[in-house]
Amino acid sequence: MPIIYTCRHCGQKVGQLDKKDVDASMLGIHKLSEKDLKDMLLSKQNGDLHIQTICESCESALEAHPHYHELDHFIH
Repeated sequence: MPIIYTCRHCGQKVGQLDKKDVDASMLGIHKLSEKDLKDMLLSKQNGDLHIQTICESCESALEAHPHYHELDHFIH
């Protein structure tokens, strides 16, 4: 089952890795705090691992509008 990266703000799929090609520990997931694990990772019933990240477009928007950091979501 894959490891799927999606943007936490716009929901765009950022990338995907096949679990058979990479071990989750190689991604540094084991270094995340419990809070970050809870906020960023979601395991689906089919075995997929979803990781929330930020896409380039949303990162650019955050750089241009720093006050967006105060919001949970700035794109609807």
